[in-house]
Amino acid sequence: MGVPIDWSALLVPSMHLGEVMLRGTAVYLFLFVLLRILRREAGQVGISDLLVVVLIADAAQNAMASEYRSITEGAILVATIAFWDYFLDWLSFRVPVLQRLLRPAPLLLIKNGRLQRENMKREMLQEDELLAQLRENGVRSVGEVKTCYLEGDGRISVIARTSKGKKT
Repeated sequence: MGVPIDWSALLVPSMHLGEVMLRGTAVYLFLFVLLRILRREAGQVGISDLLVVVLIADAAQNAMASEYRSITEGAILVATIAFWDYFLDWLSFRVPVLQRLLRPAPLLLIKNGRLQRENMKREMLQEDELLAQLRENGVRSVGEVKTCYLEGDGRISVIARTSKGKKT
């Protein structure tokens, strides 16, 4: 009939669940701060961004899990990470002062048809990347833009100039 299932090893934690939660909390908060400081990309996730996330996840796995063996420990670790993700969103919504720390303020990229190159440089945003985002928003050229912002979540928002009372 085969090898019997070891239900004890499968479901009974091999380490204290508080340690699993503490490890998950510490690594989540460290990665959150690290990525908040280092990354705010415009638009979609690129290959290099995906690679960074996968490598960070692999590197952080051992720190979080300490080689856990049971499904219970894995579920607690995932729940801890999901809790912090939800809690920080909830906290930034409830406490406006914290929102600025947890979510970057919008950054002006174009003002009255002029690129704000210093801001683009600070975010390492190339002109061709910005132009591609403008095209996705139905704008053909920088001159058509009244204002354009890099939002805290990485999206680009565009307010086009009006011509003859109509939006373009």
